[in-house]
Amino acid sequence: MARVKGGPTTRKRRKKIIKQAKGYFGTKSTHYKKAKEQVMKSLAYAFRDRKQRKRDFRSLWIQRINAAVREHDMSYSQFMNGLNKANVEINRNMLSELAIHNPTEFKMLVDESKKALKN
Repeated sequence: MARVKGGPTTRKRRKKIIKQAKGYFGTKSTHYKKAKEQVMKSLAYAFRDRKQRKRDFRSLWIQRINAAVREHDMSYSQFMNGLNKANVEINRNMLSELAIHNPTEFKMLVDESKKALKN
């Protein structure tokens, strides 16, 4: 059986890694070994942070809702409890957008929540 040399395949594989490492600092963008290490790490960070982004946004929305509700002498947990009792199903993203862009409509939701808590 003839010997197969892997030069073109190896070069193609290495060039692919170097291309992915474009923009990295120092040897991490030019030397294959360091570039491969950094690309693997970067892909791991990207995977992790796609999950983390969802948590970060939910946390941000909760902070915004809490700040808006505090202006109406209520806490976030009381507000959400009142909305649940009033059967108002609006997600936190929409609640935070309402709090920022439509304070009057958000005030109506706060009143609805307070009314549900009294009953």
